[in-house]
Amino acid sequence: MCDGMTYPENIANMIEDFTFLDDWEDRYMHVIEMGKALPPLAKSEQCDANKVNGCVSQVWLVTDRSEDGKIHYRGDSDAHIVKGLVAIVINIFSGRSPEEVTKLDVEDILAKLGLSEHLSAQRSNGLMAMISRIQKEAQGYLQAP
Repeated sequence: MCDGMTYPENIANMIEDFTFLDDWEDRYMHVIEMGKALPPLAKSEQCDANKVNGCVSQVWLVTDRSEDGKIHYRGDSDAHIVKGLVAIVINIFSGRSPEEVTKLDVEDILAKLGLSEHLSAQRSNGLMAMISRIQKEAQGYLQAP
């Protein structure tokens, strides 16, 4: 990438994939395809404790932490496009340390994906609610003894 900002390989690859998609319709379909590729959560995980507040659609995020301290996310939604947004968020944050999660420039990543200007206000708010929750959890891990 020419702007000097380097991202982990999986994020750089995702940005590159979206760059090849010329119009919003193609990007929209790609987001839906990413959602379809997400493994569904078990019904027992689709509970209030995992529900993301601030999303109009039903969205659940499950956080797991591995022995090496990395945070791993799984998620699901009852709406196709939103499930795709969940997949994007998981792709951005999963498998990183709490410090990495808090330092990623998510707004820049979303801008490079070309999503920011095309999402409805409600979907945008829901996306920000997911990101905010993930970053708050990571901040909590950093502050824990």
